[in-house]
Amino acid sequence: MVKPSRRREMAQKAVMEKHVSIRLSCWMFSLSESCYRYQAKLSGENDQIADWLITLTHNQRNWGFGLCFLHLRHVKGFRWNHKRVYRIYRELELNLRNKPKKRLIREKPEPLKVPETINDSWPMDFMHDQLSDGRRYRLLNVTDDFNREGLGIEVDISLPTERVIRALDQIIEWRGKPHSIRCHYGPEYISGKLSAWPELYF
Repeated sequence: MVKPSRRREMAQKAVMEKHVSIRLSCWMFSLSESCYRYQAKLSGENDQIADWLITLTHNQRNWGFGLCFLHLRHVKGFRWNHKRVYRIYRELELNLRNKPKKRLIREKPEPLKVPETINDSWPMDFMHDQLSDGRRYRLLNVTDDFNREGLGIEVDISLPTERVIRALDQIIEWRGKPHSIRCHYGPEYISGKLSAWPELYF
């Protein structure tokens, strides 16, 4: 929907460039002749509002229109209508400002230790996939960081903590115990049974 101000601009352009009569131009753009001849009264308050908005948005870069208007109304005591303030806010194109991004301070992670021999570090992680009938299954993969050797793969529809412990016991039985095991957070890793399991070997 075209605003009356925009229709007035198009009607005035048609009169000036196409030499169309005012009456015909107003009829084409659904505009009254009084609206066509209307001249906006300039107000010194508009300049004051613009100055305040520019100052506030410059000093408070994360403030939007709402905070600026509340500051002018309740802190400075101005009784300007919010529609009037918002119209000037948009004319200044302050609503198109890019908000500054907050920079997150992240601690530098410790570099991974390079294993020097087998059984130095074992990473284990879960993978999942889906069968043709829609059933999902999971895989527990245990490898050796030193030579990327796959030590064991446990596959089932469900892999509870007991299955994880049993798989690790079988690998240790023929491979020997590792110096450390690296894993992500997961429901199988945070149980009390798995937390107590390393006490048997380490």
